[in-house]
Amino acid sequence: MFNFETFRQKSPQQRFLFILGLVMFLFYLVLGGMLIFGTTLLNQIQPMYRILLGCLLIAYAVIRFIRLINQKPEED
Repeated sequence: MFNFETFRQKSPQQRFLFILGLVMFLFYLVLGGMLIFGTTLLNQIQPMYRILLGCLLIAYAVIRFIRLINQKPEED
């Protein structure tokens, strides 16, 4: 699944993009959690739609994480 050897062999640009992908994964995950469990965030939206949007953001974060981990190394 995830091999640390391939992470060490990546160029600095690829490592930066990998870390940026992890940051974006965490951003979507936290935003989805805030929408579901936060009571003051976006109070104007009905609770059902807020929970639905939070679940969609968490599902999108999981999809991004799976795609990030399963990236094949680029061959030159």
